[in-house]
Amino acid sequence: MLPRIIESIVLIGIVFVGASQVSGQSFPSKPIRIVTSAAGGGGDLSARIIAQALAAPLGQQVIVDNRGIAAAEYVAKAPPDGYTLLLYGSNIWISPLMQTTPWDPLKDFSPVTLATTAPNILIIHPSLPVKSVKELIALAKARPGALNYATAGTGSSTHLAAELFKAMARVDIVRINYKGPGAAIIDLLAGQVHIMIATAASVMPHVKSGKLRAVAVGSSKSSALVPGLPTIAASGLPGYQAESPFAIFAPAKTLTPIIDRLHQEIARVLQTAEVKERLFPVGIEPVGGSPEQLTALMKADIARLGKVIKDNNIRE
Repeated sequence: MLPRIIESIVLIGIVFVGASQVSGQSFPSKPIRIVTSAAGGGGDLSARIIAQALAAPLGQQVIVDNRGIAAAEYVAKAPPDGYTLLLYGSNIWISPLMQTTPWDPLKDFSPVTLATTAPNILIIHPSLPVKSVKELIALAKARPGALNYATAGTGSSTHLAAELFKAMARVDIVRINYKGPGAAIIDLLAGQVHIMIATAASVMPHVKSGKLRAVAVGSSKSSALVPGLPTIAASGLPGYQAESPFAIFAPAKTLTPIIDRLHQEIARVLQTAEVKERLFPVGIEPVGGSPEQLTALMKADIARLGKVIKDNNIRE
């Protein structure tokens, strides 16, 4: 009797493992939907470029579905079969720190990959007599409350990046809030505000024309989009990191073989010359990091920016 029981357990295990392997190998067998933010922006562009590149290697159509702020909740409630994915910016894991959301970033999703990133640049008006992070911090400390910085809305990446800079540098710089990056950059160009941390795509044309000065990049390492520009961390503020990443998630409990297949194919297409040539002109860099790297980034961001949000009582 006992040998038969053992034999049954072994057979069940073989069937289970086999089913898991088939799930990964036979996937996908129908079109995949990438749900993302509203049309326009870095997330939508990343989603469309990735979707077009993925269709051939996956052998299925990949559709982009723009659902704005409802995207995360929609995917969190979707079947965990790998056919409904979410591509969204870091606000998917930062927004819950500032407001109540119908999703939990660490419980309701299975990380697939940190797909792309739009590096943030520390920009100043040329009238400021500084050319480095150390000089900017020294000037801010010598003139507390005299300098100001622009943000593109409460809780935006530009806001949190600047508040993180202030906290780590221990400087008093006054915030000037705008409803979007366009208006903020216009006043920065006019000299109405002194400082801004903004995406490379939005400010580098003005840097190249000499109307603005780029001081450093906010990413953890130098960016190919702004060659030669040092990081904020390496030029006066060790440990600083603030960028605008775009990550891909599947619903929680999606099978590991499916996650692995998706990550493998997305990471591969992101490193192709064709995809890079489409991303770079719009100020976006391909990454294709592992699910584990994405999880680590999320947890680090939640800890680092969570303190800034709490200390400054920031609410969306």
